[in-house]
Amino acid sequence: MKQVPEQLLKPFDAKSVEAELYKMWEESGYFNPDNLPLVNGQPRTENYSIILPPPNVTGTLHCGHALMLVIQDILIRFKRMQGFNTLWLPGTDHASIATQSIVEKKISKEEGKSRHDLGREELLKRVDEFAKQSQETIIKQTKAMGASLDWSRLAFTLDEKRNLAVRTAFKKMYDDGLIYRGLRAINWDPKGQTTISDDEIVSEEKEGVMYTFKYSADFPIAISSTRPETKVGDTAVAVHPDDERYKEFIGKTFTCDFAGNKIEVKVIADHHVDKEFGTGALGVTPAHSKADWEIKERHDLPMRIVINEYAKMTEDAGTLLAGKKVTEAREEVVKWLKENNLLIGEEKTTQQIPTAERTGGLVETIPKMQWFVAVNKKFNHFGNEKTLKDLMREAVDNGETKILPDRFERVYHHWINDLHDWCISRQIWYGHRVPVWYKKESRIKDEGLSEMQNSDTEVYCGINPPEGNDWIQDEDTLDTWFSSALWTFSTLGWPNDTIDLKKFHPTTVMETGYDIIFFWVARMILASKYLLNETPFKTVYLHGLVRDMQNRKFSKTLGNGIDPLEMIEKYGTDALRMALVVGNGAGNDTKLSEDKIKAYKHFANKIWNATRFVLERTNDLEKELSVNELTESHQNYYKEWTDKKSEITKDLEEFRLGQATEKIYDFFWHRFADVIIEEMKKEILQGAKSDEDVRSQQVEDAKQISKISAQSLLLILLREQIITMHPFIPFVTEEVWKYIKRDKDDLLMVTKW
Repeated sequence: MKQVPEQLLKPFDAKSVEAELYKMWEESGYFNPDNLPLVNGQPRTENYSIILPPPNVTGTLHCGHALMLVIQDILIRFKRMQGFNTLWLPGTDHASIATQSIVEKKISKEEGKSRHDLGREELLKRVDEFAKQSQETIIKQTKAMGASLDWSRLAFTLDEKRNLAVRTAFKKMYDDGLIYRGLRAINWDPKGQTTISDDEIVSEEKEGVMYTFKYSADFPIAISSTRPETKVGDTAVAVHPDDERYKEFIGKTFTCDFAGNKIEVKVIADHHVDKEFGTGALGVTPAHSKADWEIKERHDLPMRIVINEYAKMTEDAGTLLAGKKVTEAREEVVKWLKENNLLIGEEKTTQQIPTAERTGGLVETIPKMQWFVAVNKKFNHFGNEKTLKDLMREAVDNGETKILPDRFERVYHHWINDLHDWCISRQIWYGHRVPVWYKKESRIKDEGLSEMQNSDTEVYCGINPPEGNDWIQDEDTLDTWFSSALWTFSTLGWPNDTIDLKKFHPTTVMETGYDIIFFWVARMILASKYLLNETPFKTVYLHGLVRDMQNRKFSKTLGNGIDPLEMIEKYGTDALRMALVVGNGAGNDTKLSEDKIKAYKHFANKIWNATRFVLERTNDLEKELSVNELTESHQNYYKEWTDKKSEITKDLEEFRLGQATEKIYDFFWHRFADVIIEEMKKEILQGAKSDEDVRSQQVEDAKQISKISAQSLLLILLREQIITMHPFIPFVTEEVWKYIKRDKDDLLMVTKW
């Protein structure tokens, strides 16, 4: 008679086994597709790949990261058990602005120095050291979630391999005329002294005032603005061509003395103006509004820069405002309007104020010479005239990439239609430096780099630096999203023609949050279609946000945040994984609470206790029956399970992970534990040998057959459910597997689905 393992006699303690189990998985080598065992004696022929969206190297695990890791790990473990050659490739993002900002603040606080005091080389050395330390933290936290990533292929967006990919991509786009340097209105962070992308802006809702006024007493049209200080930079007033109120003024130019500045304002007709909004007239400030910049381009308007890089009014703003902060200038303009009886009305309104995510600075729109990717320019793409927008649209329209849920396909197309040229340069030191050099010439040798960039100096763009010492490299670095756009193939070895690239690209699934479909997913499609002429992934699975039980976002202000690592410490990783994925559907937000996590700790305990019970009731079983040898009634129970498993498998294949989780939970707890175990317990007890002579041998034999069949059924069902539960809750299932696996069985993580 076999003894029940001593470990199972104690309560399940997730904390005592999780680290050891993860170490065992790592040491097995099975996270690496090159080491996976044969399937039925044959090599794995079907490939399945996911490239992990790289968390910021400065980041710490939060609920959004945790959900992403759980979903991807479920998919990878499921496909690995199905016999696929699975690659889940990890990496981290250098997050240039965030990382440099943290280090600069630390240096300022501890040493009282700025980056300019240290110099570029010393600062980058410090940032690199910090990034390496931070990467170790996020990797450790990722492992705590049970993520079965191939750590042997760990990538970093700023390592040498990725740098080669970035330089190669930049060079090709530059040669195709798709990367250019030009003057355009961009997002400027006065505090960080750099351009930033739209996704690095956090909108803060604040109360403001909408002012309605005229530039001068004899100007015929009133306009409205929440920022009257910018109006000293107006060069036009736009009205709708069908607006009868203003038709007679279209095409006329007026000279006005406005707030200490002489401005020339031309009345223009533009179909983009909403004649029902406000006065139906729009004061056009080309230098300080992206929308107004587009109007300038359409109508060939002049522009006047009245706000500088430090969010102060320039000399061109006029004597009244020059040198003042924008907020002070606003007060001055309003005061001037009132004094000159030009203010028609004031109305309180709610505004979305753009602030820089990393520095908190108020973002200004100003024109700057920057590097851009031209998204509307036609070029020769593998023999066809295309634009980058065309490539992004085609990948989804032609079915090369499917977006789940499909409602986000409309959102994706809407974003592409509104997409403007992408500003890819940043005025910071940490990041991929622009691979462009300028020739030093005697006539400008004493001038700064900005002068060289704006002159007719010879320019060199290359993967490698130019020969000679008479060149100086562009000081700007590239937007982090530029290197991230190459992520699916740069991680597989591109621009080299590697085995990994051939086997695993296009990748199978890109799983990420629906909030970054525009910033990242679209750019990855752009880069892959442009450089490889293939989509980067076959399916985009978008998960929602993790919210509290009142459907609110987690925030420090509300104090409703949940620390995944704290939950793991208290309840175990499996409980957190279950709580995150149960009821979770593609594109939908999910609710999470500590009570919900605690409840799923009970599920892990239920599995543990049920395993102990089954082993106690089967410890005298000499030979386990096969399914075909079970009694008819027991085969019916088994069929019920296989039908349920087919549903679960279909759900996983079709990305209904939340439903699959609920089904496995419900069957194990409410059918297997509550019903089947109880029924089998009776049959096992009835089949126990009795000393009563009245029993006929025939009845005794029948009960023995029923008992052995019942014992076998319990073992078979337990084993198969543990296999099916493994992708969802890998730790408790792998620990249980040690006690119920057959001699021929390997680790649960590579056991056949």
